[in-house]
Amino acid sequence: MPSIAEYNGVPLNQLFAEEKQGWSGYVEWENYPDKKAIASEVLKRNKFTPIPEFQFVPLPDTNPILIGHRWKEYHEALGLKYIVDHSWDIVQKEKPDLIHLLDFPYNGETRRDQLLQGKVTDNMYHFVRNHGGIPAIPDDVFELEIGGLVNKPVKLSLKDLKDESKFPQAEVTVTLQCSGTRRIEQIREYPGDGDELINAPWGEGAIGTAVYRGVPLKKVLKHACGGVLPVCEHLEFIGADTYFKKGDVFNYAVSVPWRKVRANEEVLLAWEMNGKPLPKIHGAPLRLVVTGYIGARSCKWVYKINALKEPSMGPVQRQEYLYYTSQLGKQNVKYSNGFSIQNMPVSSAIIKPSDKSVIVHDGKIHLEGWSYSGGGNWVERVEVSPDGGHVWYAVEENDLTDKHFHAWRLWKIDLPVDAEGWLEFCVRTWDSSNNTEPTFVRSAWNWDLHVTSSCHRIKLYSVNTTRPATKRRLELLAAYGEGIEPLTRPFEHSLEDPEEYLENYRKHRREPKD
Repeated sequence: MPSIAEYNGVPLNQLFAEEKQGWSGYVEWENYPDKKAIASEVLKRNKFTPIPEFQFVPLPDTNPILIGHRWKEYHEALGLKYIVDHSWDIVQKEKPDLIHLLDFPYNGETRRDQLLQGKVTDNMYHFVRNHGGIPAIPDDVFELEIGGLVNKPVKLSLKDLKDESKFPQAEVTVTLQCSGTRRIEQIREYPGDGDELINAPWGEGAIGTAVYRGVPLKKVLKHACGGVLPVCEHLEFIGADTYFKKGDVFNYAVSVPWRKVRANEEVLLAWEMNGKPLPKIHGAPLRLVVTGYIGARSCKWVYKINALKEPSMGPVQRQEYLYYTSQLGKQNVKYSNGFSIQNMPVSSAIIKPSDKSVIVHDGKIHLEGWSYSGGGNWVERVEVSPDGGHVWYAVEENDLTDKHFHAWRLWKIDLPVDAEGWLEFCVRTWDSSNNTEPTFVRSAWNWDLHVTSSCHRIKLYSVNTTRPATKRRLELLAAYGEGIEPLTRPFEHSLEDPEEYLENYRKHRREPKD
């Protein structure tokens, strides 16, 4: 893609320059409609790589799995390629061991073994879903601007926010989950919108839990701004990353209702994650943590907050993260016929063993996973079925991690299994409001492939050593120096002694005598 180095004789690095001293990777768009219009015109003059097909074809066996050519080219066309390069450098430093689902903007999924290391996810392994590049903003030059429908607009430094004599601090254990978690299950059965940004084919690892420290936003609004005006109904959060939609350019912007902010410590301005300074890739120096909501509302690199009468007009709020009925799709979908996803529903996943595993056992199979519910609901019960959802076994309370208002519970169970061969295992969760999960993925399908909240299913090949014939076969395999795996590799020796075969054949003839 040939980039345009200037527009009407003016170099792009002047038109779209960084304007805040010490802030790198941040370009202000929302304050300058004329600049946004020029950027749109520049984009229209370029041709970009088409959105890749990744739903009707196998995913590449690479890491990164998908390459964000189009998003990179958008940045390059505006003279912002340095943001792309810097962002990948940060990925390599802070998230080297994740599944790099999309290289730019970075989408990184936690691996299965990393998910279950503990109730709190290590910063290095916590998933990442970014919508743009990663800005670099030093603590000492950071400034948060709060305006709109407040009694007193203010600008606050990070030092101000951390001053406990001004704002009481809070520490909250929070699970953040991308609304695309387990999207791959929808894609495999019923493909949907690929999206301009790429609806990443997430598995079960687009979820993580951390202990965040910061100050509740409602306290800042009260003590610094003198509260909000009576007409305020929503709080808009604007991040320092650059976002694109249908040929236009924006700063990332989302919002949540004022009633959510008003709730006790449910919307936090956070600068610390698991006892350490917030990593750059997770929004340093300051981010929002919105408990119980989809991860997209927890704006990273937040530098501006506006009190509004209506929700943010940003495309991430109004045109994305919408939930449609199953009869809406490319033929008839509109922004106005889907509803905005906010609270996350109850969901769960089996993490161990993995799908299509061969399990040799003595009548019990060990499974582990996670369960979560948003909106201030907590996990009350986890049930696992070894037969596709007919018979369910509850996980013992002692085999679940502690309850939190806004966090998952990890679980484990030794499940009674007598049957052999291919079996379908599934998990469902009941939360504190008695919500549970749809039985099949078809019930959860929607055009944008969000919120795969159906019972998570895996198939396992059961080999039960309590069955005499199975025990004898395994002993025979061992005598030949072989094992049950690879499952599909043929047994290289006779399956049965000829005399034994004839004896069994004559005892149980295939055809009747008369």
